[in-house]
Amino acid sequence: MSSGAHLYLTDRAGAADVAVPGVPDPERGERVLAVVQPAVADVTADEPLAYCRERLAPYKCPRAVDFVLSLPRDPSGTLRKGLLRETYWRHHETRIV
Repeated sequence: MSSGAHLYLTDRAGAADVAVPGVPDPERGERVLAVVQPAVADVTADEPLAYCRERLAPYKCPRAVDFVLSLPRDPSGTLRKGLLRETYWRHHETRIV
């Protein structure tokens, strides 16, 4: 699910780093998920979701948040999207590409 738009969550919503991959969805095949590396210990899913709802069309907003210790980045700092997606698609027979 690529909209061509980018939203950078910097110094907002309690996030140190964020990625929004397409993950499996039993009804639609794929959905967007906010994967967040928190900047503070007490961040909740409501904060990044509210941030997105204020700035994006409803159909572009993730409906859920996963919190992780860190996102996979290569030595140059580029997000390793394929590795992140593989985390969610690993146990599914089909994949939407």
